[in-house]
Amino acid sequence: MSKHREHTPLPDSQPPHERERRSSKGVKGIFGGKKGSVSKHGRSSRGVDSVSQYGSRMSLGSEEIHIRDGGGGSQDNVSMTSVNQNVTNKKSKPTPVIETGSQKAQDFQICITIIEARQLAGLNMDPVVSVQIGEERKFTSQKESTNCPYYNEYFVFDFHMSPDMLFDKIITLSVLHSRNLLRSGTMVGSFKLDVGTVYDAPDHQFYHKWALLTDPEDVTGGPKGYLKCDIAVVGKGDSIKTPPKSSEDDEDDIEANLLLPEGVPAERQRAKFIVKIFRADGLPKMSTGLMANVKKAFTSETRDLVDPFVQVEFAGQRGRTSVKKGSYQPEWNEQIVFCEMFPPLCRRFKIQLRDHDSVNNEVIGTHFLDLNMVSDDGDKGFLPTFGPTFINLYGSTRDYSLMDEHQALNEGVGEGVAFRARLLIQLKCEMCTDETEGVSNEVQVESCSALSDTAAGRIDEFFLFGSFLEATMIDRKIGDKPITFELSIGNYGNNVDGQNASTAPKGGDGGDSSEEEDEEDGSSANSVTPAIKPVTNDRYYYHMPFYEEKPCVYIKSRWEDHRRRLYNQNMLAKVIEKGEEGMSDVQEMITMERPHPERRLRGVLEELSVGCNRFCSLLQKASGKDGNSAGRTKLDKERARTLLREVEIIGKEAKKMKATVRASTYKDKLKQTQSFVNKLKVLNIEPQDSLPDIFIWMLSNNKRIAYTRFPSRDILYSIVAEETGVNCGKVQTLFLKLPGKRGTGPSGWTIQAKLQLYLWLGLNKHKKDFLGGLPKGYEQTKAIQSAGRLQSVPPVTLKYEERQTFQLRAHMYQARSLVASDASGLSDPFARVVFSTRSMKTEVISETLAPTWDQLLVFDDLTLFGNPKSMAEEPPTIVIEIFDQDTVDTSKQVGKSEFIGRALAKPTIKMANERYTLPKFPPTLDWYPIFRGQEQAGELLAAFELIQMPIHEEEILQALYEQWDDKSKSEFPRGAKLPPVTQPLESDRGPIVPVPRGIRPVVSKHRIEILFWGVRELKRLQLTSVDRPRVDIECAGQIIQSTVIANAKKNPNFSIPVKFFDVDLPENELFMPPLTIRCVDCRTFGRFTLVGTHVVNSLHKFMYKPSPETPEGSIANGTLPIDDGRSFHGSIHGDTRSVRSVRADDVAVKIDTMSHVSHSSQHKEETVIKIDPVSTHMNGEAKTEVYKDLSMNASQLAPESSEGDNKEKEGEGGEEGGEMKKKKKGGKEEEQEEEETDESTLDWWSKYFASLETLREWQEQQEAIDKKEELEAEKEDSQTDGKIIDKGEPEEKDKKKKKKDKKKDKKKDKDKDKDKDDNKAGEEGKSKLAKLSPKTSRKKDKSSGVTELKRNIYEGIEQLKIYPCPLEDVDDFNGFHEWLHTFELLRGKKEEGDDDSRIVGKFKGCLQVYKPKEGDDGTGSVIGGGEMINPTGMFAHIPNNDPVGVLVRVYIVKATDLHPQDANGKADPYLKLSLGKHQVNDKENYVSKQLNPVFGKSFDFEATFPMESMLCVQIFDWDLVGIDDLIGETKIDLENRYYSRHRATCGVSSFYAIHGYNAWRDPQKPTEILKKLCKDGKVDGPHFSPGKVRVGGRVFEGAKEVEDENGGKRPSDEPSALVALNQWHEIAKAGCALVPEHVETRPLYNPEKPGIEQGKVEMWVDMFPMDMPPPGPPTDISPRKPKSYELRVIIWNTDDVIAEDDDFFTGEKMSDIYVKGWVKGNTEDKQETDIHYRSLTGEGNFNWRFIYPFEYLAAEEKIVISRKESLFSWDETEYKIPARLNLQVWDADHFSADDFLGSLVMDLNHFPRGAKTSKQCTLDMLKTDGSVPQVNLFKQKRVKGWWPFAAKGEDDELELTGKVEAELNLMSAEEAEKSPAGLGRNEPDPLEKPNRPDHTMAFVFGPIKQLWFFIWRNYKWFIIKFVVILCVVAIFVLFFYSMPGYLTKKMIGA
Repeated sequence: MSKHREHTPLPDSQPPHERERRSSKGVKGIFGGKKGSVSKHGRSSRGVDSVSQYGSRMSLGSEEIHIRDGGGGSQDNVSMTSVNQNVTNKKSKPTPVIETGSQKAQDFQICITIIEARQLAGLNMDPVVSVQIGEERKFTSQKESTNCPYYNEYFVFDFHMSPDMLFDKIITLSVLHSRNLLRSGTMVGSFKLDVGTVYDAPDHQFYHKWALLTDPEDVTGGPKGYLKCDIAVVGKGDSIKTPPKSSEDDEDDIEANLLLPEGVPAERQRAKFIVKIFRADGLPKMSTGLMANVKKAFTSETRDLVDPFVQVEFAGQRGRTSVKKGSYQPEWNEQIVFCEMFPPLCRRFKIQLRDHDSVNNEVIGTHFLDLNMVSDDGDKGFLPTFGPTFINLYGSTRDYSLMDEHQALNEGVGEGVAFRARLLIQLKCEMCTDETEGVSNEVQVESCSALSDTAAGRIDEFFLFGSFLEATMIDRKIGDKPITFELSIGNYGNNVDGQNASTAPKGGDGGDSSEEEDEEDGSSANSVTPAIKPVTNDRYYYHMPFYEEKPCVYIKSRWEDHRRRLYNQNMLAKVIEKGEEGMSDVQEMITMERPHPERRLRGVLEELSVGCNRFCSLLQKASGKDGNSAGRTKLDKERARTLLREVEIIGKEAKKMKATVRASTYKDKLKQTQSFVNKLKVLNIEPQDSLPDIFIWMLSNNKRIAYTRFPSRDILYSIVAEETGVNCGKVQTLFLKLPGKRGTGPSGWTIQAKLQLYLWLGLNKHKKDFLGGLPKGYEQTKAIQSAGRLQSVPPVTLKYEERQTFQLRAHMYQARSLVASDASGLSDPFARVVFSTRSMKTEVISETLAPTWDQLLVFDDLTLFGNPKSMAEEPPTIVIEIFDQDTVDTSKQVGKSEFIGRALAKPTIKMANERYTLPKFPPTLDWYPIFRGQEQAGELLAAFELIQMPIHEEEILQALYEQWDDKSKSEFPRGAKLPPVTQPLESDRGPIVPVPRGIRPVVSKHRIEILFWGVRELKRLQLTSVDRPRVDIECAGQIIQSTVIANAKKNPNFSIPVKFFDVDLPENELFMPPLTIRCVDCRTFGRFTLVGTHVVNSLHKFMYKPSPETPEGSIANGTLPIDDGRSFHGSIHGDTRSVRSVRADDVAVKIDTMSHVSHSSQHKEETVIKIDPVSTHMNGEAKTEVYKDLSMNASQLAPESSEGDNKEKEGEGGEEGGEMKKKKKGGKEEEQEEEETDESTLDWWSKYFASLETLREWQEQQEAIDKKEELEAEKEDSQTDGKIIDKGEPEEKDKKKKKKDKKKDKKKDKDKDKDKDDNKAGEEGKSKLAKLSPKTSRKKDKSSGVTELKRNIYEGIEQLKIYPCPLEDVDDFNGFHEWLHTFELLRGKKEEGDDDSRIVGKFKGCLQVYKPKEGDDGTGSVIGGGEMINPTGMFAHIPNNDPVGVLVRVYIVKATDLHPQDANGKADPYLKLSLGKHQVNDKENYVSKQLNPVFGKSFDFEATFPMESMLCVQIFDWDLVGIDDLIGETKIDLENRYYSRHRATCGVSSFYAIHGYNAWRDPQKPTEILKKLCKDGKVDGPHFSPGKVRVGGRVFEGAKEVEDENGGKRPSDEPSALVALNQWHEIAKAGCALVPEHVETRPLYNPEKPGIEQGKVEMWVDMFPMDMPPPGPPTDISPRKPKSYELRVIIWNTDDVIAEDDDFFTGEKMSDIYVKGWVKGNTEDKQETDIHYRSLTGEGNFNWRFIYPFEYLAAEEKIVISRKESLFSWDETEYKIPARLNLQVWDADHFSADDFLGSLVMDLNHFPRGAKTSKQCTLDMLKTDGSVPQVNLFKQKRVKGWWPFAAKGEDDELELTGKVEAELNLMSAEEAEKSPAGLGRNEPDPLEKPNRPDHTMAFVFGPIKQLWFFIWRNYKWFIIKFVVILCVVAIFVLFFYSMPGYLTKKMIGA
């Protein structure tokens, strides 16, 4: 293999490393800009590995690059130098292309929590949620009479399958109405997405997201509600991470928290996905043909033996075309239409070509089409589009059999081993703009117009040529039969089963048909080599006798010309390869600590920029030439535009970043460079197929044995060099493997054959260049029948007259980390080196996993054919195979060899005309990775050189002599005769030739000091317990033995704990041999039995290198670093102990003090650390100085404290409470209505919940700060990038220096201000504490985006530290491995998977490797019985290892997210603890039907360390019948904690108190602990004075007095001592972080499901020595009992209630109103008012009281309900649900069901404040955007007002359906008992009867009045007008009637 072959991902049935099914995780569309990431479960989650496939390996280059320092050695002066050539020798290690393990079945869990639903479409529903994944379905409980149900139910689905199969499964969440035994329920709405979308999300989960429900049958109906849920996909080693809790208001913002991947818009519309199926060709036989032959005999009718149709699956839907009977070339011209929301959450189309059968439809081939690959959602993006183009289908071999062993390959599982067919398809997406479009949810199959002949591309003739130069390593199982090799592309060249003559008319261009007419000379194909029987030089491998004559094969085929797609891939692949090679080079420089890696990185960025620019220029030229060529699809054009745009951006960014690479920033820049390459990899995935893959098969007796497959583009020719494939016209090495499942597992470890061949593929018109890359010196031999046309016919053989003779020298030094192959857990390894047709092996090293062979293997007289120059450019590959020698016949000492692993290497070639001198020679040893199948099986340290004959031995000897060390040179003075290289030197090794000096590592004397502490948990061996163990340490051939433990059961510790031995180790750490730890059992009669072994592969972390500042006497003082370069009493500097020093999830504090350098150099200078009274209310380190890191952001994180804040005096730090602060709001001061904390009511849970909320709020603030810092950093980078020039680095450093100086000055000023004004510090402490107050209403500052926090109920409560991980995983504590490490002892044969089953025990101890001083022979430096005899050892201060009695107190707080064990999806967990022989079974106190049980228990054990030091906490599921099931367990090594200098015995609290909930619980007082620490660390102090303590030059201040039980004050030094303990990590040299008072969260695992988390348990452990004063009683952490409350709701009136009924006589709208109410969860306690009959205005008067008693947990804000789930339930189940009051308004009917009018849900913790009048009551009161004032009934107790009823209208919008005036009164049970009240209007405390209007009386009592009311109400204005008009008319009538008489009277004067 000439180079690492980068296989292109192929979108078909191949494994994921070729398909890359979801190669754009986090990437926008197909070409997003986000960085790729690698999944541990074989899923390349974004299509690219973030590092090389096998990780960076250490190597030593054979060339040294000497960079001229241009400026006197200063880095700043030469900072802009760039190196553009490799510094390391990476090319000498070809990496084998090994199939990824993502097709291997793995364990997964999909965890789904259904929390609640909102706004469900429907009235008075009984909703139940269905959760379905694939075919598995589960249901929640059913909730009654609500459309906003609360569930909080947890479901777990277990799967054991390959990741790709799992990620295609569909998750469907459906809400059903009224599901019961008789009916399945009515669908309300559903939501679906695939598992892969969840896995692609951050942390593989969606947390507290709202799924938008739609009705599949009513797609135009809009949203049918929202479902709040958590979904997580958990694989082996994954852990569900709980994000910081956001405020409930934020979570209630549904639109902002929709369950959608990043980048998907909240509003999605429907779209039609149209898959057009045109035609297929090249189909295989799918029947034996027996029946066809019978039919032909009777009817003379012939037919093709396949009945194909196409089936397409998408988003859980399936469509299929019609069946074409009997056709190898079917034509359909049909389209399958899917309607789905866009963008869809199911991204893959599954396209299968199937054969119709009456019994079972068989799959011909499968193709997966990822929408991410064919769309782009960017601003310049495009909708999904694909084709029309052919897709190539691969699968099993084409020969049909009833029992096809490779059938799974046709389903898309695994790598296809043969071409099956190809299918012409097209995909397009159309948005549904019209409401009538896309309304059908069913898949539609329609006919479509046929494509033209050129629509899929212009057909051209391609020529494929191959020459087999060498075929070796053929398995001896087939070595006795003639063998041929077949080369094929598509069906061309497949002479065995590829020829299917179709009897049907041709349905296309027939591009892949075998019916193509041969040329007249009959030379269209010669694809098979002649059958030749292999030969062997030894009995291990066979080879083909291809000596001088090399067989050639060639194929002419016709395909659509889509070379441009492949050319683009090839160009970009070369840019990627160059970038990866450079980054690997930089990484190895970092690993090997070579100077100036930043210069090499600049060269990489320069190469990347130049490569991107070159790609863009070539692509622009190509696009101009063939912009409108035939077959160029829309996707081709869009991809070309996107490639140009994105690659150009990457090139510019790389060029810009090159100028910013500095020695201080190159590691970050390296990560950014990796992201560039990852993005290029995503861009380089071509979804549209063009030429099929190329297959090479090895056949024996016409039977297919082994194959290899690679993409056509790798060998595709182009006249432009950059477009040519990486292996085109080159000699490459390929390995053949077994097909299908036979190629995996142990059967697939063996190489079937190794081929060295030359391949070329190109257009037939370019055929003249096909032999250009062959090694020179050959003659062509052509077929006799083609003698007339010799110039145009390819050769059938190449005869090499020119040959070269070489000698190969394989310097095999050692191996490490080999897998165990024997039952003992060891191996007897030897190596076999295979080169060309020869092989040699090393000697066998018995019983080791790290053999040192130190052997030179010489291959003489190797004949290689070809030109020397060609060989020098492309050296042949060397294969090194490692075997385990199993002894069978003891007399012959031979047996079966078991395969361990294989490594590949390239030799360094020396031609005859070259000199054997630096830098190439002599070669340098290098580590080569060893692989066995998919797993790494070790590493090999070796060097290889290929020297052309004749050899100048003297020149070689002289070159080696120059590399000798001084000691070796002194043995042979210059000019003396040197010993020969290739002859054995040592008589004791016989004929074995060692690796010559000059190549072998230079060694020097080292001392290895061993701490033998003890052995633990030794399992039985050969049915006998291990009673007398001994541990042997071996390194570099030297062995030291521990003492024998007399009785491991009584005391498993060693009597003499420290020993040492001197060995010769390499100066270069990279070459250091492993160290082997063996444990043997010393039995009677001198028998020794191996128990187990452990191999320490790297001694780096145990190496001691004295720093320049380390004084010479430090060894004597016992302060040498034991682990990770730190001193045994070394300082963990406070400067580096920042907020993130523990974990991102932990609350930690960084204290701004003066530099430690100043403290160490100026001991007289003192630093004063003060603790403000308020500051002591924080937890852990967070208690002192109250979050200094937040001080710079004070204006953003909290409102400024007013100057009038109360100042507390110094010395009152122990007091709690105090006056409440006043805050300014709108210029007015308002008193906070907070109750003072009553300490008598506080308990441990108060601390717990206060700490939990502080932790959550702190995480939230940190996220906000981090985001802001990132934005600012990006702005700074963008500004500096544009201004930077080559000489600008000093300026930038000056700026940084100035910034640092400013920060230091600020810190100093702060310290001075703090010292001057203590009261001011107290104010700052208070204001900073206010910033951290959790669980309160919060406002978003729109200008800064930082959350503003208010004071809360937890202020003034002491806090502890809650770690979201095990204590060992906290960075500050380093796993408690300062000086005591645990080494697992393994035994047994290594199998695939974990080594857990091989663990037989543990060895506890430590190592220290260092160079002894001259003349130090270590005499007497053995420590016995814990006392140091000679005080020069490394382990001078270790404690005594005699057994010690310890009181172990275990506190179990609670468990979360336990795995369900019962059929109902619940569990009945209980605790079981064991510590040695002590066991506690708490089965009686199991928690019924809970997955999140609160245990709140403590257990005491009186144990003896070390015999009883492993604590095991198990959680079982209680079962009424049968054996209880283990849910999960966790184990804690208490011994390491007990002896740790971090003092993990009892956590140090933040505040000292004598009594109360925060009473000091350690039997040792803080002053005693401080004195002991100072004594052990040899620190000056402590020196106490009132309120102060001085330790090591630092002064700590605390309270002067403490409060006793009677409330009195008394002076004490304990508070100040406690301050010093909390800041112990600031003490120079001896300081370290002490374990604070804490709760740790430990994952639970089940041995039956290794690596899969089964839940978490929160706990902590205290340990107290039995020889010390006994501790007090255990802390009471029993679960809090819920408090009893009574809620009294008075319904006074209703208004504007909509009228539903019609009056019988008048038709007037009216309602018979009544109100129904209940507290959520207590649906049985529904209460109703009386009925207000015939309300015509919507007004109702009730004066009715509801009374609801309930139990409430204030800390969790949940109502606790205990009830039996059903009649048959054994126990009551406890539910915790939100405190919500449900009110509904109904219309009563006499003869039909009552009509639901509207509802109101009020969360009693925050609901809108009631309106004062009915007019002010609107729907706006229901808004949750923070604009409506909220009320907490648990604080306000009594509320009265108007609230709106609402219901969804026909358009699914909320409508106002009424208003209710209500009064809510919350009382405790005691208060309710003192002032009782009756239900409704009953006694006691009766309510008045409502004053209801008369017209609301019953119809029979007032018919006339009611009729009058109806007439007046409807005809009021008409009547008034009528009366007025009538009066006017009457007046006029009377006027005209009386006027004549009146006039007459006037006239006559009467």
